[in-house]
Amino acid sequence: MPHVHVKIAGKSKEDKARLAEEITKAVMNTVHSEEPNISVSIEDIEKDEWIEKVYKPDILGHWDQLYKKPGYDPLK
Repeated sequence: MPHVHVKIAGKSKEDKARLAEEITKAVMNTVHSEEPNISVSIEDIEKDEWIEKVYKPDILGHWDQLYKKPGYDPLK
């Protein structure tokens, strides 16, 4: 029962709907889960709040759990 939570800044509802569809397809193809068992939530984060609400707690705070690490460092 995969659940994917995405935090993103500045995207339209249409972009988020397409992203959720593509994530669902990727989960189905990669871990062989059936579509009804997959859920995707998308949380809007303001760009000026990204460091405090996402980068520090979710990226730096869980560095060892990241399977795709970012290629940026907003703290530099």
